[in-house]
Amino acid sequence: MKILISAGEASGDLYGAQLIVALRRRARKEDEPLEFLGVGGESMRAAGCEIVVESRHLAVVGMTEIIGQLPKIYSEFRKLLRAVDQAAQKPNVAIVIDSPAFNFRVARAMHARGIPVTYFVAPQLWAWREYRVKRMQKWIKKVLCIFPFEKAFYRKYKVDAEYVGHPLADLPRPQISREEYAQQNVLDASRTWVALLPGSRRKEVKAHLSQIMEAAALLATDNATYQFLFPVASSLDVAWFQNMMKQVELTRGIPETALASMVPVRNAAPALLHSRAAVVTSGTATVEAALMGVPFIAVYRLSALTFFAAKRLVKVPHVAMPNLIAGRQIIPELLQNDFTPESMVKHLQQIVPDGEPRQQMLAGLAEVQATLHREGERPAVERAADAIMKSL
Repeated sequence: MKILISAGEASGDLYGAQLIVALRRRARKEDEPLEFLGVGGESMRAAGCEIVVESRHLAVVGMTEIIGQLPKIYSEFRKLLRAVDQAAQKPNVAIVIDSPAFNFRVARAMHARGIPVTYFVAPQLWAWREYRVKRMQKWIKKVLCIFPFEKAFYRKYKVDAEYVGHPLADLPRPQISREEYAQQNVLDASRTWVALLPGSRRKEVKAHLSQIMEAAALLATDNATYQFLFPVASSLDVAWFQNMMKQVELTRGIPETALASMVPVRNAAPALLHSRAAVVTSGTATVEAALMGVPFIAVYRLSALTFFAAKRLVKVPHVAMPNLIAGRQIIPELLQNDFTPESMVKHLQQIVPDGEPRQQMLAGLAEVQATLHREGERPAVERAADAIMKSL
């Protein structure tokens, strides 16, 4: 049995790898060997998937930003189709994960070839561009939702949807101690750590890193006990990230003493867990930060044209997922012109020390955790694997 999986970014690559492991476990019980191919990264490759297209080549943000990358994206898309069409056996099912800009095209192409499509980590059509639900109706056989309110939205349009839960909520908390993590990453465990996550795509890092580093420099000048952790996403090269930090240092005049307190690290989860506070680029990382229970600020910046269009299309009152899950703002959202070093410093200075702002945020994050942790229910990826095998 052959399964195509298309995951367009770092988080999707992680979910795809987990899904491969869960499906293989079920296949052993059925004595049915499985083969996987598709779009992904290192996690899916390690899980035994034949990677036809590297997901890092598709990591583009924004409606206007994508235009310059269209030739490259279409080239990768055609490469995927050739692999499917030239295979001795066509896939029995296609699983697309998040990344609707690319995966809607994959879904349409697979549907046209008679291959049933399951969508895991459904597009957030309830937030904007709701008209695209017609594509779900035409091309998608099954939608596996990761947020509880999504099922009712899709069912309203008669799309077969099932709530399975969020995969991040099932991951065990990092077991590494603060001291061990400090030793691994050459950190000072006695200092106050602040995690700074500028994004998992190169475009995001370029848009966010300078402002975040300037905020860190202001805090370092104000208090020498801070140390700033910059988790580098698995989709990014550490050497490239360090070079970007060097460019910011030179162009923005970051003092060497402040720069010495900024340390690139791997693996965001323990960095968030052991940090006193964080600044997080809006996206999947905000869910991870909420689950780690660290008070944080959500930030994001798009091109002026994309932001102008998005303001008129987005129908939800918040951008950060923890705020949407809670139904109110529990974490600050600093977007576009509000995303400045001074505003980040102002909010961090409120949530780092003990006090009412920090306690209120911690209480709000606990609500989000309780919503995502489904006591007594099986893990999200296991439920997703069950639904996929049942559809086969």
